[in-house]
Amino acid sequence: MSPVKLESSDEASPAENGKAKECTTALKGLETIAPLVRSMEETPEPIATEVQGTIPSWIKGNFLRNGPGKFEFGNTHYNHWFDGMAMLHQFKIQEGQVSYMSRFLRSDAYNKNSERDRIVMSEFGTLAMPDPCKNFFLRFLSRFEMIEPTDNASVSFVKYKGDYYVSTETNFMHRVNPENLETLEKVDWSKFIAVNGATAHPHYDPDGTTYNMGNSYGSKGALYNIIRVPPEKTDSKDTLQGAQVLCSIAPANKSHPSYYHSFAMSENYVVFIEQPIKMDLFKIVTCKIRGKALSSGIYWDPKLETVFHLVDKRTGEVSPVKYHTKAMSTFHQINAFEEDGFLMLDLCCADDGQAINNYLIQNLRQSGEALDEVYNATDRAFPRRFVLPLHVTSDTPTGQNLNTRPSSEASCVKISSEKDDDVMMMMMMMMMMMMMMMKMVMMVFCKHENLHGDDLCEYGGLEFPQINYGKCNTRAYRYFYGCGFKHLVGDSLLKMDLKDKTFKVWKQEGFYPSEPVFVPSPDGVEEDDGAILSVVLTPSQDKGTFLLVLDAKTFEELGRARVPVNMAYGFHGTFNASA
Repeated sequence: MSPVKLESSDEASPAENGKAKECTTALKGLETIAPLVRSMEETPEPIATEVQGTIPSWIKGNFLRNGPGKFEFGNTHYNHWFDGMAMLHQFKIQEGQVSYMSRFLRSDAYNKNSERDRIVMSEFGTLAMPDPCKNFFLRFLSRFEMIEPTDNASVSFVKYKGDYYVSTETNFMHRVNPENLETLEKVDWSKFIAVNGATAHPHYDPDGTTYNMGNSYGSKGALYNIIRVPPEKTDSKDTLQGAQVLCSIAPANKSHPSYYHSFAMSENYVVFIEQPIKMDLFKIVTCKIRGKALSSGIYWDPKLETVFHLVDKRTGEVSPVKYHTKAMSTFHQINAFEEDGFLMLDLCCADDGQAINNYLIQNLRQSGEALDEVYNATDRAFPRRFVLPLHVTSDTPTGQNLNTRPSSEASCVKISSEKDDDVMMMMMMMMMMMMMMMKMVMMVFCKHENLHGDDLCEYGGLEFPQINYGKCNTRAYRYFYGCGFKHLVGDSLLKMDLKDKTFKVWKQEGFYPSEPVFVPSPDGVEEDDGAILSVVLTPSQDKGTFLLVLDAKTFEELGRARVPVNMAYGFHGTFNASA
C-alpha cells in the first residue's frame, strides 16, 4: 500500500492542553477487536509462512515479540489485559523466507495455574481467590498473606550481558533462548541489589552497559533507584552479577510514590519522570485483605505536577535543579539528547493518567456503542519535546524563558524561591526537605513543544515509539516511528519527520499493526536506511496474521509473510540479528 504523506497544518498551534480540536471528536462504529484478546494455542515447532512481495535478503535474524496469550484457566479468568500469560513469538528471517513459532513462557505462574487448572497467582488486575478445597478458617487466614510477586514476564524482551530475558515490572525475569524460545532460568533482581522490581525498558550504552530503574520499599519508605549493570559476564553462569544502585531518589510522598513504566537517557544523564500516576502503598499492601487487585491501589492525581529528575550517569549525583511541568502521563519515551547546554526530552504524553484502568479485558472485548464509549473515554498520547537547561545556577535569571534555541517553541523558566505565592513556597520547602542536602534546590517550569501538527489527531495520536536506536539513541535525530491509535490498539503505522513535523502512514482498514521495530540496513548511511517490522492482526479474518516489512525510508510495503495461525495483540519486541 502506498504511504500517505501529511503536511503539518498552517493554522495556529494547538491549545494550551496540547490537544487539537479534532482530537476531541467522539468516534462511532469502531470494529470489535475481541478476537485479538482471546487465548491462543502455542506453535512450539517452526512453521513456514507464505511470503508475498519481497523480504530483503539482508534481513537476517529473529524478530521476537512478547505479550499476553492466555486469559483463563478452567473456570477462572483474568480481568486486565496486562494479566494474560506471557506468550513468546519468533519470526525467523533468512534469505527472504520467514518461519514462525511461539511458546508460552514456563513461568511459575503459568505452571502453577496449569497444574491446578485455575488462577492461583495474582496479577496486576486479578486477585487469585483462596483454594476452594481449603476449609473456611484456612481461606480466611490466606487473606492476610502477602501477595507473591508474579513472574509472568509478558511485557518485553530485554538484554543483559549478551543474554536475552523476558521481563515485566516485578523483581523476576526469565532468561530465554531466542533460537527456540525455551524458558531457561528465573532471575530475581532482589538477590543482587536492594530493589523490588525493574522496568521492562532498560537503556543501553554503546559498550553494553545497561541502565534501568526499580523501586525499593523499606524502613526509609519507598525509593526510586537508578540501576547500572556491567556489560560483560564474569563466567558462563553470570546473570546480574555486578549490578549496582547508582543512586536513590526519595518520592515527594514516600507512601504514595509514582508509577513509571520506563525512563529516558541521554549521553550523560538518566532522566526519571515522576508523574501523577500514584501508588497507594497501604492499599497495595492490604489489597488481599480488602479482596481487591493490585491495580486498585494505582490512581491519577491531576492536582500534582510532573517532575523531571536528572542523574549523572557517571557519578550518580542527582541534579539539585528540579524541572516541573503540568500534570501529564507518559509510558514510553522517544529519545533524549544534549545540545548547546540543553537536554531535549522527547516523550509520548497524555493529559490524563487513567488509561491504564480502561484496558480491562471486558472493555477490549466490547462491541458497538459500548466499545465506542470505552475508546472515547481514553485519552490519547502525542509526541512532545521538553527542553531542560543544564546549567542553571543561583545567578540564572528568573521569570524569563531560558530556551534560546530559535527553532524551538518549548519554554523553560526558572522560578524564584522568593515569590510570595504560598503554594509555590510550600512546594519549595517540601523539595528542600526531600533533597536533604545543603545545596539550594532550584526549580524550572517547562512547557512542551508539540512534535506534530494537528493532522496527527486524524490518526489518534502516537504510541509505541521506536527510533534507529543503535545510531540515534542519546543523539540528535530526525525520525521516529510508532503506532497510530484510532482504536484501543494500534491501527496504523507512522513515520514522523522532526524536520518539518510531517509524517508518512501505512494503514489498511481492519488491520491492526504492532509496535514498529527498526532494522538498520548493513550498508546504510542515512538514519532511515533500513526496514520496519510489524506484526499485523486482522480480527475479521481467521488466521489473517502476517509479518509486515516496510522500507523505512519510503514507508512503502516491501513484503509480508502470512502466518497460518492466530495471534493475540502483544506489547513489545526486538530484532536479534544473526551473522
